[in-house]
Amino acid sequence: MTEHYDDRDTQEFADHDTIDNVNVAEDTAENQAGSPAENPAENADHSPTVGELDLEARSSLRRLTRGVNTYTDEQSDGYDVEYRKLRLEKVVLVGVWTEGTVAQIEARLAELKALAETAGSEIVDTLYQKRDKPDSGTYIGSGKVKEVKAIVTETGADTVICDGELSPSQMIALEKTLDVKVIDRTMLILDIFAQHAKSKEGKAQVALAQMEYLITRVRGWGGALSRQAGGRAGSNGGVGLRGPGETKIEADRRRLRTDMAKLRKEIAGMQTSRDIKRERRDAAAIPQVAIAGYTNAGKSSLINSLTGAGVLVEDALFATLDPTTRRASLRDGRAVVFTDTVGFVRHLPTQLVEAFRSTLEEVLAADVVLHVVDGSDPFPMEQIAAVNKVIGDIVKETGRPAPPEMLVVNKIDAADPLVLAELRHRLDDVVFVSAHTGEGIEELETRLELFLNSLDTHVYVHIPFTRGDIVTRVHELGTVISEDYDDAGTRMEVRLPAAVAGELHEFVVSETA
Repeated sequence: MTEHYDDRDTQEFADHDTIDNVNVAEDTAENQAGSPAENPAENADHSPTVGELDLEARSSLRRLTRGVNTYTDEQSDGYDVEYRKLRLEKVVLVGVWTEGTVAQIEARLAELKALAETAGSEIVDTLYQKRDKPDSGTYIGSGKVKEVKAIVTETGADTVICDGELSPSQMIALEKTLDVKVIDRTMLILDIFAQHAKSKEGKAQVALAQMEYLITRVRGWGGALSRQAGGRAGSNGGVGLRGPGETKIEADRRRLRTDMAKLRKEIAGMQTSRDIKRERRDAAAIPQVAIAGYTNAGKSSLINSLTGAGVLVEDALFATLDPTTRRASLRDGRAVVFTDTVGFVRHLPTQLVEAFRSTLEEVLAADVVLHVVDGSDPFPMEQIAAVNKVIGDIVKETGRPAPPEMLVVNKIDAADPLVLAELRHRLDDVVFVSAHTGEGIEELETRLELFLNSLDTHVYVHIPFTRGDIVTRVHELGTVISEDYDDAGTRMEVRLPAAVAGELHEFVVSETA
């Protein structure tokens, strides 16, 4: 996360800090890549994948920040700014327990801790308060605020993160009392997205989501910064036109609205490009499989196990932000397109759902969705409910039906046997796999093949020897049950997508359901 020194300069510091972090990561990765002595793996016959390079860049930045964190406070003021920009922020986590068990609130705070660490923070303390509902003024009670203040003073914490969405008044009240930066869960997730966005579309979507969140939280600095309309005649209107004019907060909101309109226009243009690519995939009649699920459920690891693609895999929340599409062949020879999508999370900010609509629509465009669940999580049913809620919101907004879903419980090698037993009892038609060890992957492929076969049309075709291209297309897009030859051509019993079967109607001998 970015260190904020002054509210008026928040965006400038965020921009410069992001640029500095990226440059530091790139420089470190380049230095490591240019030193064969320090990287013996380069001397081996191994070409790193794109995902491995991305992971190396992220890891190099984190190693650097932890190294800089060994500096002491004895540095002069001239070096303090650079030091504060590079070191890990010390963070205190605060939650409000309104419902559920102690184990559930602790699991939620553990998730908040993982989010904060992914954003680049050092957790110094975690505490929560049991209440019927959050305090309308300060989110937590006055006694708990004093306790947080004492912890901040004792540990030298820079930031307090609340596990909920704070109103502007709550945020201001807490910052005045604690005298440190206060952010909520939504701001934390937006910060992670800003760090991990790589594509032009991803960066634009993150920027739009941040602006939609900040426009209701723009702060003014009183009437002293009002834009007065007075002055000499002829310069600002003169007599009769003097007055309060436009305040600073109004000008900031107007600028944000202008920037948001530009970003929406850019994203709309990018969505057109995405729609064209999707139409090409539809025209190719290749089955499309979307891999969706909770963040850090192992979606990228699963797509690597199924396709051998070098997708970035990292034990961190929201490691994958930009959708990744990979083509692969199942064991029966059928070509399939897998799409790895951005992960969901409990209480996903509405700004992100709106800004990432074009990306999330990849789920609705698929023939089947592999809903990946983290079996090692203590409460996997809550993950399933959170993902289903987000997909339901997308369906309502777009008016498009959700595709069929296949539940996949991942990480069974690290899961609690009691949790797995509960899942087996409560869920029907679910596949248990481990992308790490490969257990259950063959069963998943078999289930996927059977499901895709159920969508196909069963036909018998007779193709002349002069149309070898048709035979190749049938092998690529369908499941060949039997194949033999006669004097006139090739006889095949196949299962094909309905669209492909329609294109080959002149070669169809008979058709069954």
